[in-house]
Amino acid sequence: MTAREGALRVLYQIDVKEAYSNIALNREIKENPYTPVDRGFLTELVYGVLENQMKLDYIIGQFSSVKLKKIHPYALILIRLALYQLLFLDKIPPSAAINESVELSKKYCKKTSGFINGVLRNILRKKGEIHMPSRADDLPLYLSLKYSHPLWMVNTFLKFFDPSFTEKILEANNGKPELYVRVNTLKASVADVLKSLEGKGFTIHRSGYIDEALVIKGEKNLQQLEELKKGHIYIQDFASMLIAKILDPKEGDFVIDVCSAPGGKTTHIAQLMKNQGRILARDIHPHKLKLVQSNGKRLGVNIIETQEFNGIELDENLLGKADGVLVDAPCSGLGIIRRKPEIKYRKTNEDIKALTEMQAKILSNAAKYLKIGGTIVYSTCTIDPRENHKVVETFLNHNKNYQLIDISKEYHSFIPGNHQEAMLQLYPGMDGTDGFFISKIIRKS
Repeated sequence: MTAREGALRVLYQIDVKEAYSNIALNREIKENPYTPVDRGFLTELVYGVLENQMKLDYIIGQFSSVKLKKIHPYALILIRLALYQLLFLDKIPPSAAINESVELSKKYCKKTSGFINGVLRNILRKKGEIHMPSRADDLPLYLSLKYSHPLWMVNTFLKFFDPSFTEKILEANNGKPELYVRVNTLKASVADVLKSLEGKGFTIHRSGYIDEALVIKGEKNLQQLEELKKGHIYIQDFASMLIAKILDPKEGDFVIDVCSAPGGKTTHIAQLMKNQGRILARDIHPHKLKLVQSNGKRLGVNIIETQEFNGIELDENLLGKADGVLVDAPCSGLGIIRRKPEIKYRKTNEDIKALTEMQAKILSNAAKYLKIGGTIVYSTCTIDPRENHKVVETFLNHNKNYQLIDISKEYHSFIPGNHQEAMLQLYPGMDGTDGFFISKIIRKS
């Protein structure tokens, strides 16, 4: 199995079967004996094509006699793979990129071999004739194709942010995120994990904001690490860790996580509670609750009770009983595009409108579970203000017995950058984290 064939298989799963990129890629690597070099090349091809797919398709459309929608799925992916190598990977000989795609077509879509060869050879000959829209003539379309983001998404960002900031977001979405892990201090100390990982050749950077947050540089295939298997570490972005820190649970608290799967924030809350108290972790999908259970078991957490429940419904048995509530709401995911680039091609503006209604219902219900003096954190992994500030502001306008806590003042030691807003919005690239929104509210009466 070559890296190019593996990339074809993964991209087919993502494009046709609607698999998530990280899951499909991890499965391919796990099931086939790739060398470290091939594993790196495979990953580069998968994410390179996904990050630049709209630009690649725009160019293919200029040289193909067949409309993209009518091209065999495997054939289109093979053309994308070769074109990505031709345009973005200087060290790959054009002949190798084209010939490998043609050879693979004989196995996966035999009748398209001549078509694939013809399109790619035509692009290679006329590379200088590729036409792209002008920034001066049509800024939204220019940005859309340069960074491969749907036009509606670019226009949405331009509505909320100025052109310079919008371009920074788009560029960051096509960047490579840092790999953070959280040290599970219920089982190991930060010092011991540092020593162990460095002893295995990893380059580790400590976060200057959260003690248990580590950045791992270099080789990133952690799945076989004993530290991961034994529950000494959990793979989790800094912004995701920040949510539990801002919820700030105490030993003995009763905390409800209303949208808990797969359990990263839930288990972090348990860790901060020193495994003392009670956490009710809910989700609407039973198979996802099993992930919460398995992660809790691996991390040595025994205070989590999982329960299938839909957050848009109100549970009257929990009214006024919780010390803390976490609403990490279902969202568009526009803050984690650099981790899951397929999000760009699956979301629509209509999706966001529907999501905001659901988010508002979940927040409204969850807030009712708080005791007087209890706190709720509402968070998302998106940067769209409609899903973030607007949801919280609407809730506060209709519920005068709740008050916003100024995160920038209460938790400034945790927060990277120079954020001074009461509700925290982190941006990919600018803050060195995923794009996350975090707000905290207290119930006064």
